[in-house]
This record gives sequence, C-alpha cells and structure tokens, in this order.
Amino acid sequence: MLKRFIAFVAASAVLGGALSASGQDQDAARLSGTLEKIRESGVVTIGYREDSFPFSYLSSSKAPLGYSIDLCLEVVDEISKELNGKELKVDYRPVFPGTRMQAVTSGQIDLECGSTTNNTARQKEVAFSPILFVSGTKLLVRSSDRIRSYRDLRSKTVVVTAGTTNEQALKTLIGKQQLGINLIVAKDHAESFALFAAGKADAFATDDILLYGWIARSRHEADYQVVGDYLSYDPYGIMFRRNDPQLAAVVDRAFTRLAESRELAWIYRKWFERRVPTGENLALPMSPQLQSIFGVLGLPEE
Repeated sequence: MLKRFIAFVAASAVLGGALSASGQDQDAARLSGTLEKIRESGVVTIGYREDSFPFSYLSSSKAPLGYSIDLCLEVVDEISKELNGKELKVDYRPVFPGTRMQAVTSGQIDLECGSTTNNTARQKEVAFSPILFVSGTKLLVRSSDRIRSYRDLRSKTVVVTAGTTNEQALKTLIGKQQLGINLIVAKDHAESFALFAAGKADAFATDDILLYGWIARSRHEADYQVVGDYLSYDPYGIMFRRNDPQLAAVVDRAFTRLAESRELAWIYRKWFERRVPTGENLALPMSPQLQSIFGVLGLPEE
C-alpha cells in the first residue's frame, strides 16, 4: 500500500512538472516581438536622455532618474507581470534627439524614456504610450534683452537641438516670416543651453517645460525668462517599436493601472510640485489639459 502511495505521489509530481512546463511552453509560444525578446534575455533596455530635466536626466552619481524614468519602470513591472513574475534586469543606454528613433527601430533599446513628442510623422516609424505630458516650443531669453516674441528675433541668432520638433518649428517659422534669423543646431539640449548661456545665441528654442527646467538648474533664475506664444504643440509619450500589439497592450495596461490607483498623479507631484532628489522644485501644478488626459485613462477626480 505504501509503495503504491509513493508511486502515486511520484507520478503526480512528474505530471505536475510536465503540466507546468507545458504551461510555460504555451506562454512562451504565445509571445512575440519585444516581449519574446525580453523573456529570452531577462533584460529590458531603456533609452534615457542625460539632459531632459525633469523627465530624464542624470543624478550626481550619474544614475538616470526623472518623471519618464519612473513611468518606464512601472512599464517594466507590468512586463514582469505579463511574463508570470519573471525577474527582469534594466539596462540603461543614453540616446540623443537625433538617434533616439533609430535606437528604437533597430532594437538597441526597448523603451525610450525622455521628452519625446508623439506626432503623426513619428507614428509612421515608432509607437507611443498614452500621453504623459503636454508642452510646446517657446523661447528662453536673457531678462536684460528686449525679446518677448519671435517677432523680436529679426536678424538675431537662435539655437535649437537637432532632431527635435522645435528645430522643425523654427525652420517653418523662418521660412514663413522671413525674419532673417540665424539658426544654430546643437547636438543636445546641454549644448544648446551652453551656447545660449555663453552669449553665442540670443534665444534657445525648445519645449517650455524643459526651459523652465534649465532655469531651475542654472541657479540664476533672475537672469532668464521664457517668452512668446507657443510655436508648436508637443504631447510627450514613451516610445517603443511599431507593430508590436503585445507590448502596446502592456504599456496601456500600466498607464491605466497607474491612473486608476492615483499613482500617476503621485508621480507627477513628485517631479513637478515638490523638491526633486537633485534639489530643484519647479512648483508646477498639473494643467487642466493634462488632468483631462489622465482622466480618460481612469484617474479619479479629486
């Protein structure tokens, strides 16, 4: 009798293991695209920006951090859930505005976590998460100068960052208005701001939220100001590969979870309304427009 029981237990264990393995094989078989790649490697590669404060930038210890980084890490948690709790490693790789899309499409990175505008032109090459912020092109100028609008830029020099919607907005403006603006194109926002701060440009044109970030980090708030009408509309999103419905569903699910649990609002307040880990405080409440966008995702009204 005892031998029969032991044999039954052993057979059950083998059968259970076989069923478990079968279930895992079925899970693996149903995966494709980025999720299959991540399941096989155990790694999610995040592309980050070094100078897009407060969305994606480096701490004093050179560790990536920011609002977009936090949201991307929530997506990584959702990917882990989709892979039955598989423990995942995060590999960070720096990207620049001119290289970020190619880094996604080539598979060098799985998620691009910065301050990237979701527009129809880019949607032909990559996919985007739900909107995480809304900004637009404005001008950073010296407070002592008499520049308050793009109309005051006639025969002056403006610096923009290569590969950005701001670069396109300024080129369009120059073509239409015939203002004789001299346009300098820098490789990244840090170089753009450095050229402006050194007096080599009369204005730095980029998204207003990034300009407020540069002012806060400069420690010379009284010397600079953001001026002018919006020259472009720029809704931000996390970028990932197109034609990958499984990953798209996971990304959407992560944002819905964050909205419904109010974590999305908490993460926003952490980076825009309070003092951040590197000491700055933008003191920027959530706009009614962004509240409406998050409300569609499921964020309850307060």
